[in-house]
Order: sequence, then structure tokens, then C-alpha cells
Amino acid sequence: MTDPDRPRAIPTPPTSAAVARLAGVSRATVSYVLNGRAAGRVGAHTEARVRAAAEELGYVPHAAARSLRAGRGSIVLLSAPADTVSAFGPLATRFLAGFQTALHGLGYTGVLHCAPASSPRAAARAWAELRPAAVLALHGPPLDAAAVELLHRSGTAAVLTHGPPAPSGAHTLLLDQREAGLRAGEHLLAAGHRRIGVVRPAEPGLTAFAEPRLAGVRAAAATRPGAEVRPLHLALTEESAARLAASWARLNLDAVFAYNDEYAMLLMRALQDAGHTVGVRSPGEVAVVGADDLLLARLLRPRLTSVRAELTAPERLAALVAGLIRAPESPPRTHRLGTFRVEARESG
Repeated sequence: MTDPDRPRAIPTPPTSAAVARLAGVSRATVSYVLNGRAAGRVGAHTEARVRAAAEELGYVPHAAARSLRAGRGSIVLLSAPADTVSAFGPLATRFLAGFQTALHGLGYTGVLHCAPASSPRAAARAWAELRPAAVLALHGPPLDAAAVELLHRSGTAAVLTHGPPAPSGAHTLLLDQREAGLRAGEHLLAAGHRRIGVVRPAEPGLTAFAEPRLAGVRAAAATRPGAEVRPLHLALTEESAARLAASWARLNLDAVFAYNDEYAMLLMRALQDAGHTVGVRSPGEVAVVGADDLLLARLLRPRLTSVRAELTAPERLAALVAGLIRAPESPPRTHRLGTFRVEARESG
């Protein structure tokens, strides 16, 4: 009888040599078949025999070993520091899921890497250990030229980093957060609002998004004489929202761009609880604008006005990355991931 408290032995995984012995072929033939290079080299009957042997043994190719042999693997590494993953809202999460699915269809595997790093070079060294075919630095501290060079020297064909700007040798992926704030500011100013608050989230990891959005609202306000923009500190808690709502009369603001829909919904509820009217139907009401255009925000009353990101199709980004991997000599360019527009509703 097996002792349930005894540590379970880790079995030795089957090797390609074992598959070759069972199928009665060479290891080279196994490699051709299981790495998708059988066409023109291996007959259909032999290929079927190799696949059946691999299935029987439970053999799975060792991707890391294959990457080391080739100098580059099929991994497309998507980097995001662990303390910033919360910055990805539902829209971005759906986009990343579609992107990874599209990559798989092109023969690549998307891997989200969240390990912390003390410097751009340390981050690049950690990523290079996986021998990725491409790296997408989606968020966090920007890479520098030395980090990009380290990745290229380790065999990474394409490095894409959020911008602007991008370091030498890297392509730029641009979803300009300043544009999100600019569109929100233009919308509120066009509606006659001149005293606009802009939420700066207290949560860590969101500064890289929040500061450009604040700058965008300020840029819009700079075109309207007498317009004022005031940064507002808000944590994603009911207590923080209640404190901000309690000080609203003193702040003398007639509108707020609340960073995203979550903060907007939280603040809108707190303002209503404090006796303020949210909406744009009569003078004295507070206009509230969020971002991300979540379904839940549309179910509120009043329905929430929101800045929506019009993202490029994830299949197009996957095709771009695959093309850059195949043509690593391509000169660095800026690739726009999308634009922003306002979905106007009753809240603002």
C-alpha cells in the first residue's frame, strides 16, 4: 500500500531518444516530426508512427533546450512588473488574451513575465535567460539602449517597448495616455466646465498612466482662458472617496476626470451619498468622466461618460511581431496601438 504521507517521487520525463526507440526511427526523424519540419523529409506513415510513440510515452519537447540549441525560441515575452499588473483593466486584459491566441496560431507562445528588476539591464538579463524571440516591454520603467543591446546579443530578434520615446534599437508601441486625458479635457471644456479635477490614483504602479492623462487634461485646459485643473488624490477605497466627496464644496470643482471607470464609479457614488448631483442636465451638477468604457459603468444611473481606447486588432499586433522576428534587421519604427474617443452619456 502506498504511504500517503511519503513524498511523491518526481518521474524522469521521457526523452526524444525513447520516442525514437519506440517508433523505430532516428532522433533526427523525431525532431523533424515534433518540430513541424517533417514536410519533404519524413513520409506520412513514419510521421504517424512517431506521433503515436510520443503520445504513448507522454513526450513533450523541451522548449528551453530547443531555444538554447537554436539560439532563439518561440517565446514572445510580455513584460510587466509585478506591482503594475493591476494597471491592466478588462479592455487591456481581453486584448492581451486575443494577442496570445493569435501568437499561438503563428507558432509562438506569449509569456507574461512579472519578475521585479532593479534596473533595465537587470530586467533584460532576466528576460534573456529565456531566449525569447521577441520582448514586448508593456509597462514599467523604460528600457535603455544597453538593455536593448543585451537582448539583441542574446538572440532576441525584436524588442518593442512602450513609448514615447524608445531607446536605440527598439521599436515603439504607442498608446498615448496623454491623448486619453486630452480627449476627456476637451469633452468637459466643450460642455462648459472650467474647474476640472483629475484623479491621481494612490495605488502603486499607476503613475505611468496617471501622469500623462493629467498632462493631457492640462493641455486641453491651456487652450481655454480661465480653465483650471486640479489633481485629486484618491485611493480605491470607500473611505478615501468619502473623504474627497466631503471636501467637494471647498474644492469648488464642477467636473472630474476620474482616471478610469472604477475610480469614477467609486467617486460618483460617494458624491451622491454626500448630497451632490452627478450629471449634466442642470446647473450645479458635477460632471464625471471615467475611462475604459466598462459594461458595469454603463449600467449605472446616471450612465457614466467614459474615454474608450480603440485598440488595433490583436491579430495585427501578433502579425507585426512575427514579421519583426523573421526580419530582425528591420529599422526601428513607432507602431500605434490605438487611439481614444469619448463615449458621452448622462454623467458628463
